[in-house]
Amino acid sequence: MDSNSPKLMLQEGLTIGYSHPLASARENIQLDGGTHFLIARNGRGKTTLLRTLAKTLKQIDGSFESRGRVQYLPEDLRFDPELTVTDIFKAMLPPAKRRQALDLAASLELDARKPYGKLSTGNRRKTHLIVAENSVDLERGSILLLDEPFSGLDAYAREIFEDIWRDSSKQVLRLVSCHPDYDSMGMPSAIVIHGEAIRHTIGHDQTWSQLKQQLN
Repeated sequence: MDSNSPKLMLQEGLTIGYSHPLASARENIQLDGGTHFLIARNGRGKTTLLRTLAKTLKQIDGSFESRGRVQYLPEDLRFDPELTVTDIFKAMLPPAKRRQALDLAASLELDARKPYGKLSTGNRRKTHLIVAENSVDLERGSILLLDEPFSGLDAYAREIFEDIWRDSSKQVLRLVSCHPDYDSMGMPSAIVIHGEAIRHTIGHDQTWSQLKQQLN
């Protein structure tokens, strides 16, 4: 395997949950670089699976393997409300990445001089994603586990991040938990949690409209 080719491998029988099992992988699942969506009805295990893969929550049974630098962006991430966006970049990113982060903030119309506590939900989400995207290691490959990263983002901001994702798809594996807001959204690779089963479904023309029928 190339050193910059990330992989996630979920073994058949991997079981996630807290005090009791919530869902299990019914097959061996291998994810390579690129964007993979994670979908399920509320409370069925999306965040639980991400936390398990990030190793902040121990699986109940089974195993998985990750190859690459793993980073987890939780939906409820918060920074000190008194810090400006620029302060956050200085604290979280190496000097070489701060200029890129500020340039991306400008393109997203995010005022980096503004305190985090005064940002809208969408602009806080932009701040989180900018930090995450500028923390990837393209030399050794990276795995980003993103929990509802699009919440509060407008279409323009989403398109900018989706362009970044396409440009780095060979070096970065992204597993993205989300609630799509339009039926035609393409999801060529998706982890679906339905009932107590975790499965991987792929298809070049696969859309949210087709996949959500599996959740009913």
